[in-house]
Amino acid sequence: MLVKNQNLPKAERLCSKKIIEELFQKGSSVYLYPFRIQYLPRTNEEIAYPQIFFSISKRNFKRSNKRNLIRRRLKEIYRHHKYEWLSATPPSVFPAYLSVIYVSKEILPSDILSKKFNAVWKKLQDTGLQTSSHSSF
Repeated sequence: MLVKNQNLPKAERLCSKKIIEELFQKGSSVYLYPFRIQYLPRTNEEIAYPQIFFSISKRNFKRSNKRNLIRRRLKEIYRHHKYEWLSATPPSVFPAYLSVIYVSKEILPSDILSKKFNAVWKKLQDTGLQTSSHSSF
């Protein structure tokens, strides 16, 4: 059951190296500039929220303060909107594990990031709904 909270506790952050490796080896991806989202579909386990992590390339942003700025902005956008995104999606459809990879070479303003994140989330919902409807046949 989804509870309306606007925090990002440790239980919702993806830290396990084993799961992250599996996410990149077996997961699917959705791309919409400036994001690439890798995800693993939900299995039988019962998780209220997907576990998520944010990645910003050191190749594109040499200075850690710039990477941290982008990471903080993305976490804030996710934290504020996760309830509305996940409540609009059937629980069997949204993935168990997510990685959000920022692929842009410049720092975008928060309002543009928010719009782009909404768009990529809708695209992720559409692909999740398509794969779940095909798997039932």
